[in-house]
Amino acid sequence: MPFYANENSYGIIGKDALVIIKVNSQWDERGGTNTDLVKAIVQAIVDHPQGFTGEVVIADNGQAHGSLNYGRNNAEDTSQSMQKVADSFSGDRVSTYLWDTITTKRVNEYVDQDPQDGYVVESSSSPETGLVVTYPKFKTKFGTNVSFKLGVWDSVTATYDSRRLKVINVPVLKSHGGYGVTASVKHYMGVVSEKLSQEMGGGAHRSVGSGGMGTEMAQTRFPALNIIDAIWINANPGRGPSTSYGSATKIGVIAASTDPVALDYWAAKNILMPAAEANGYKDLTSIDPDNNSPGSFGDWLRLSMDEIRKAGYGATMDGDRMNVYIAR
Repeated sequence: MPFYANENSYGIIGKDALVIIKVNSQWDERGGTNTDLVKAIVQAIVDHPQGFTGEVVIADNGQAHGSLNYGRNNAEDTSQSMQKVADSFSGDRVSTYLWDTITTKRVNEYVDQDPQDGYVVESSSSPETGLVVTYPKFKTKFGTNVSFKLGVWDSVTATYDSRRLKVINVPVLKSHGGYGVTASVKHYMGVVSEKLSQEMGGGAHRSVGSGGMGTEMAQTRFPALNIIDAIWINANPGRGPSTSYGSATKIGVIAASTDPVALDYWAAKNILMPAAEANGYKDLTSIDPDNNSPGSFGDWLRLSMDEIRKAGYGATMDGDRMNVYIAR
């Protein structure tokens, strides 16, 4: 599938797209998304062969603990923050938005005549996963109104352009002390408002184990592309998601797919598990996607897959159905 799209192709990013690059901002050092990788993605977008006329927003919700301007970052130049990446594209419409700043503010949609930045909260929880879906709605630095679920809002015509809004999901591959592995699917914990979902009785983080991030993906904005940052990873089962410089393992791999479930399965099986074994770990059950014991990574990834499939998106954990291409 080509990266670029126009009216005559089936690519991903159109020249007028508003692209949200969803990163991990909750942790500094190796716990956050590699800023060199994000810079390369932004460069590829603004170099659109038809001439890019849209916008790029680097965004995340660290649940009131995040930052897009850390002093210690995951990059060759560790002073290069997400904000510095955005600022380096001074001739293009590239900005950041830390959704932490609006994560406690409940708002209505633009169509309901509410222009405020904040979080839209669904009225009930998912019967399957228990999640109360929440999502951000905000104005970019360049004055564009965006609903993460419905698209780019035009106040003149009072309509949403869903086609223009694209999400590129860029997590770090890491072991996780509670849920085994964090990658593409769990990365949507940085889309939700944990506080507002908890207030409605459908806490987001608690729902991960029942497939809640699959619900969030399926019922808001499904990523157009998932790119796993496996340049430096946390290959220490039972630890993480915070990852210091000293505890990270350099792998030097970038993996991408339009299917977040397949990507997480493949990356855990072929990158994370071998790296953990090389680090001397014997018990790899917590990061094994084939372990389907209740509450395990493999179990909640399957439940997330069920939610995604139910919404009509393609997703698989069957390795025989995955086409893998390797570029060196």
